[in-house]
Amino acid sequence: MVLTCAATALRSSEIIALRWSDIHWEQGKISISKRWAKGRDGETKTASSTGTVPLHPVLAESLKEWHVQTPYPKHDDFVFPSLAKFGNVPIWASTFVQDHLRPAAIKAGVQIAPGQRYGLHNCRHSPATWLANAGKVAPKTVQGLLRHANVKTTLGLYTQDDSDEMQAAQGHS
Repeated sequence: MVLTCAATALRSSEIIALRWSDIHWEQGKISISKRWAKGRDGETKTASSTGTVPLHPVLAESLKEWHVQTPYPKHDDFVFPSLAKFGNVPIWASTFVQDHLRPAAIKAGVQIAPGQRYGLHNCRHSPATWLANAGKVAPKTVQGLLRHANVKTTLGLYTQDDSDEMQAAQGHS
């Protein structure tokens, strides 16, 4: 789930709404047409959110492995189902974060203060920052990956300054 979020920069509500039918293996795409909100399928957050995102071969391989392992591999099953609810609903994002993501991040050395928010949305902001700064990817491309209607949202809210890059820039002045 984390790899899917980090590789696609999908919103958590879009990730948990994914069905196997949304994965287009041959075309190398994932369709985004809904989000899971208030215990049911709903429309995507914005009109520009609906569409497709690329399915990188590394993510495709990981999802194929999960497809073989999951007890819910049918075409209309959730990619990330709730095992407690027998796959009838997706896993709750907050449960996944509390039980898996946050403990793994802390174990990996991520400094998370008690009470500090940390979740799947960090996996949406981080790729935006990395792509725009270290990756030197064009802002419009990052905007497209995040499916923002306006590049100002991408650059103003989703990317952060890179202190190493700022220090290097000072050296050029």
